[in-house]
Parts: sequence; structure tokens; C-alpha cells
Amino acid sequence: MPVLVEAAAPAVAALQRAMPAGSHAVATTDRMHAWLDQHPDEYVAALGPSVPFEVALSTAEDLRVNRPTVSVVLVRDQFDTDMLTRAMHAGVRDVVASEDEKGLTQAVERAHQLHEALRGPAGARQQGRIVTVFSPKGGVGKTTSSVNLALALSDKGARKVCLVDLDLAFGDVAITMQLFPTHSIEQAVGSEDSVDLSMIEGLLTRHEDALMVLAAPAHPDVRERVTPLLISRILRALRDGFDYVVVDTSPSFDDATLTALDETDECVVVATLDVPTLKNVKVALETMDVLNIARGHRHLFLNRADPEIGISIEKVESILGMPVSSRVASAMDVAASTNTGTPIVVAKPGHPASMAFYSLASSVTGEPVAPPAGTVPTASEPGRRGLFRRGRS
Repeated sequence: MPVLVEAAAPAVAALQRAMPAGSHAVATTDRMHAWLDQHPDEYVAALGPSVPFEVALSTAEDLRVNRPTVSVVLVRDQFDTDMLTRAMHAGVRDVVASEDEKGLTQAVERAHQLHEALRGPAGARQQGRIVTVFSPKGGVGKTTSSVNLALALSDKGARKVCLVDLDLAFGDVAITMQLFPTHSIEQAVGSEDSVDLSMIEGLLTRHEDALMVLAAPAHPDVRERVTPLLISRILRALRDGFDYVVVDTSPSFDDATLTALDETDECVVVATLDVPTLKNVKVALETMDVLNIARGHRHLFLNRADPEIGISIEKVESILGMPVSSRVASAMDVAASTNTGTPIVVAKPGHPASMAFYSLASSVTGEPVAPPAGTVPTASEPGRRGLFRRGRS
């Protein structure tokens, strides 16, 4: 749906009348960029009268280069020939008067026609989003988090989701899900120049809940032969066939992890409430800042977030300089469900841990993700501790 940038409430109401039902309004261009990041199929951004003209020009120039399928429509209370010339040079598709509702309607319709022409008559299928799950510390529950997040996103097949295990030396995704793959990423080694979706689909293993898995190699020595170029091309191919590609990584900035982070749209950082882990996570976040990785698209997930540990959520947010997106307390139920090959999101969708993973999925997608209809919230078993056993990454 079109996005409108306008800070004045009366103007928002008036302009939205001329736009398609469901059009989204935001107050600033920063919020617009966040909206566009979450909605890659967007086709038009209308910049209202409250947006300063110079800001509107720089926004149009940025979108012209980085999002050429998004048309910019500039709405002004008044304009002259010089303003029109500068706007068109910046890449603005249309300029309309603020009181011209019909003109705005027609401008949005033209933007939609152009979008269809650029992406195909029926509109090309939007590319999927890559969600990388990372932690610089082993034993924090990263793989269990990846598995449950992928299952929450999949929603029993309502979304097409692929889980990729890029812990190439000691990946545990397959065993965590009690899968016994006949193929893994190893069979793609040497195929950098011929990678496509159909080839990768032949290497995937299906989980009973409609989640597809690209398993890690069975032997650690294979990792040396999995090149960054191969990983990059695999992830880009998977974008074309899945709504979300969840990537489980190793607990280090190795070549495979850096390649995944370079391709990522959203990054989930997993941490626990202990000083060594928080120190490592802070250093990792600073490194990601230097490398400009997923800036503004990071989601902090706290595991074993128990109040008696002595580090508050507020303290964690202060130390790491980012908000907690979701958190889960210790619960033996999660480890027990993992050991039976039925992750907690599937085994007990109403469990507090499951609800935390659905909350994390909502943070990643930018829209509500809920457990199956009719799910009844349950409590974790009293007296049971130890969510995500230390030693499982």
C-alpha cells in the first residue's frame, strides 16, 4: 500500500482520502524509509506539504537510485516552474497541489502502472528477506532460537520459510529438528557459477511443519571448501523462492557469517544475562557498526532472562545501546521439546517461550505474528530450569 509522509493530522486525513484504502501515513522520511525496508513491494511514496522541499529532493534522489520501482509524488501548497524543474531533476514522478485530490489519485495510479511495467504485468513476486541469527558467544541458545523463530515465521506453511545452517563445522539445526538429510550445502561446493533456485531446492530437507532446511555439512573439514561466493549466491537464490530465509551462524565473525551478515535484511542478536556474553555482544555490535551491517534492523533476543541473575533488562539495554525485542526465561520445557525433536513452538504453542518467539517474529516482520488460532496460553512447569542447555549453540 502507498506510504504518505505528512506530520499535520488534518492534511493526513485529507490526502489519504485521495489515496487507496489502507495507505500508510508516517510523520517523517526516516519512518518512511523504515516502512519501505519492511515492504519491498511498495510502489509510491507521497511527500506531503509539511516535508521541507530540500528534504523532499534528497529523498527523491535517494529513492531514484536505491529503489527505482518506488515513485515519489510531491504534494505542495503552491509551486512554480523552478520548483517543478528541480523536482523532476531529483527524480520526482509527479507534483500535485495539496487541494487537488483527483490529481493525487491519478498520480498514484500512474505510479502503480509504472511499477507493474517495471516488475512485469502481474507484478513480480517480491524477494524474500534474509534473517540472520547471530551471537559472538557459544552456548546461548542460538540454534534453538533459529529453529523456533523459523517455525514461528512459517506459521504451518502460511509463509514460505527456509532455514539455512551456516555453522559449517558444527551445525546442529538438523539434529535439533530430528532431521536426517540426504543432501546438504556440501553438494553445492564448486557450483558457484551455476547456482539457481531449482538447484538449491534439490538440496533442501522438508520438516513436517512445512519448513525447508538447508543442512550444514556432516563433517567439519568441508567448511574450507564452502566459499563466500557460493554462500552469497545460495542466499540470493533462496530469496527468489521464499518469503523468509533464516540463517543460523557460527559464534564468530568467520567468512560464512560475515557473508550472511552482508546479505542480511534483519539480524537477530542472541544474548544471555552474564557479563562475558554481554561484553562479547557489545564488541560484536560495535564491529557491525563499523562494517555497516543491518544498522537499524537489529533485534536483541535475551535467553535465560531470569530476574534473580541480578542484571536487569534496563541495564542490558543501557550496556548494549539497543532495546530488547523479546526475551524468554529459563524453562526445562524448551530443552525437553528440543530433545524429542519437536521444538517448543510446535510442541506447546501457548508456552511462554513460544509466545516470546512469536513476539520476536513480529519484531522481525514488522507486523503481528501469532500462534495458531485457539492456542491457550500455558505456564512453564514450576521448578524447572535450564532453557537452552549450556553447550548447545
